[in-house]
Amino acid sequence: MIEKRKKHILKTIIGEYIETASPVSSGSLVSKYDLDISPATVRNEMMDLEENGYIYQPHTSAGRVPTEKAYRLYLEELLAIKDNKKIKDDDKKGLDKTFNHDEISYKKTAKLISELSGGTVFWAFHKNNLFYTGISNLFSQPEFKQVDAVCDVSVIIDRLEEIIDEIFEDLEEGEQVLLGSENPFGSFLSTIVLKYRHDNKSAVFGIIGPLRMDYERNLNIVKYIKNKFIK
Repeated sequence: MIEKRKKHILKTIIGEYIETASPVSSGSLVSKYDLDISPATVRNEMMDLEENGYIYQPHTSAGRVPTEKAYRLYLEELLAIKDNKKIKDDDKKGLDKTFNHDEISYKKTAKLISELSGGTVFWAFHKNNLFYTGISNLFSQPEFKQVDAVCDVSVIIDRLEEIIDEIFEDLEEGEQVLLGSENPFGSFLSTIVLKYRHDNKSAVFGIIGPLRMDYERNLNIVKYIKNKFIK
């Protein structure tokens, strides 16, 4: 069980890393956020978080990056909040203008969501009818700009249809987060996926992004889609 203060610091680190994609130092936390604790205490708490596997040092910089374990804790709390903030007003306005129950508007909606989320969006209808958009968004993520990472992402993109076909039947209905090691698209990615039934047929909608994706915003976007099909 992680202590309240450590959890608050970890949540702040995750939020900062999601926003900046840069390793987070104790100094930047103290200067940017009103944590109401001394820099020395922040450093000590970060050392404990690192020892317990919640953050790690990617290279010789002073900053730390959240681990999959940290994101899991973050998601547990996020998903447990019943009165979670609703979709951003600007996101909703754009989606309300675009969404309608026809294939053309589905494609326009998927394209808009890929822009809003910064991820790749796919929509699979009846298992054999699939389209996706926003592939370039993955390649533009800072963590995927190294050669090895680009190759990893390319392999996933090449197998996208095959992977969706493999998981289509086994996915549970409703929304879920396939995080890191549980993600069929790759352990270096996260996917927020929604399976639903419409006109007595199954469909799957998903947003694929880095582990650093904005889970709160993207979950609310997925819930928006869910509410259009599941009353």
